[in-house]
Amino acid sequence: MSAEIIYGSELSAELKEKMKKEVDELHNKRIFPSLTVVLIGENPASQSYVRGKQKAAAQVGVDSDLIELPSTTTQDELLQLIGRLNKDPKVHGILVQLPLPDQINEQVIIEAIDPSKDVDGFHPINIGRMMAGKDTFLPCTPFGIITMLKSRNIEISGKHAVVIGRSNIVGKPVGQLLLNENATVTYCHSRTNNMKDHTLQADILIVAVGKEHFVTADHVKEGAVVIDVGVNRMENGKLTGDVDFDSVKEKASFLTPVPKGVGPMTITMLLHNTIKAAKLLS
Repeated sequence: MSAEIIYGSELSAELKEKMKKEVDELHNKRIFPSLTVVLIGENPASQSYVRGKQKAAAQVGVDSDLIELPSTTTQDELLQLIGRLNKDPKVHGILVQLPLPDQINEQVIIEAIDPSKDVDGFHPINIGRMMAGKDTFLPCTPFGIITMLKSRNIEISGKHAVVIGRSNIVGKPVGQLLLNENATVTYCHSRTNNMKDHTLQADILIVAVGKEHFVTADHVKEGAVVIDVGVNRMENGKLTGDVDFDSVKEKASFLTPVPKGVGPMTITMLLHNTIKAAKLLS
């Protein structure tokens, strides 16, 4: 048996085609979805992500504006900028690219963004609505993962999902979204004892630890669905995931690759949230 590969790149292209039509219809109603990205400093990974977001926005007809600030920007200066963007009716989505320089408290910045423009889905109000199963802006990577599972009609309800990683950006929210879909959810992390005892029970295994090839075939139950969220750069410069793809693909029923897996879906769900914000705010 060899796993069926779920290419997020292909699903993303399909979803963007639908979004383009939706944006065209909004343009006819004089609604112009608009995303403003704030980038502080010159982190190469952040610059690359931002370029990807701008390119994807252009593909579906969403206006995107990039505000670049020096790494010396103070927290007060950034808060003043967010205040202006919150009040600007032409801005539907605000995204402050993380990580931020040491002098700026990320949580303070996240909480300063108007929840109705929080297209990253990180504001505590939106996180709380997600926890309660209410309609809201869902965090983009977890939202992308659930969308990938549903695209292949993978049963979530009643299944045992194991999440390795407990970050606020991926691990915690993806577990909550799986719970909202009636999965039984186990979280594993750096303090978990006998991790394989848990992962070998997983019908759905989500891996988000940021360690190259952390999960090997002996962690995986025969026929499990494995979603690899990690992006790690190997010594040869190539990107690889948290899952040892070649060994795990012989045991899993479905598997996502790195690259071309979860990554493209993250940006696509950001656009979905921006279009949703435009409709709600117009």
